Amino acid sequence: MAARPRFTSRATVLVLVLCSLVAILAYPTRQFISQRSEITAQRARAEHARQQVEQLRREKARWQDPEYVKAQARSRLHYAMPGETPYIAVDPAAQDQAKSSLGAPPPAQGPAAGAVKAARPWYASVWDSVDAAAAAPAAPATPAAPAQPAPSSPPAPVPAGDSPSHDH
Repeated sequence: MAARPRFTSRATVLVLVLCSLVAILAYPTRQFISQRSEITAQRARAEHARQQVEQLRREKARWQDPEYVKAQARSRLHYAMPGETPYIAVDPAAQDQAKSSLGAPPPAQGPAAGAVKAARPWYASVWDSVDAAAAAPAAPATPAAPAQPAPSSPPAPVPAGDSPSHDH
């Protein structure tokens, strides 16, 4: 009896065909798996977007209620109804704690320690920024011209009714 070879030609062809199939199917399989993970991520994003839309719809419905709008105007804008006297209560302990957490020195003790400055409303800081912007020197809008001798004429007088003051 003759010794059989370990690999026959049929086995070698079969191994080559299997290796070719693995090589051919590797890339599509990897793409399939990555696309499935992308689909899962997109579904999660879509669900998150649906939740946000639902939350915004509920918030929009709340803003349709006139009582909610009044409450928001009172709390956010410090508005009051005619005949009411609005007050802002300030907790001195909370302010001291906030100042100490920011590294500010503790407030001085004495007669002025009892008078706590109330928080300014938002519109006061907006108005201060408008005033600061109006007071800032204007930058030249055109590039500097070459040096030429300027004619010596006096400045034009400003009419009495056109004062450059800003009334606030």
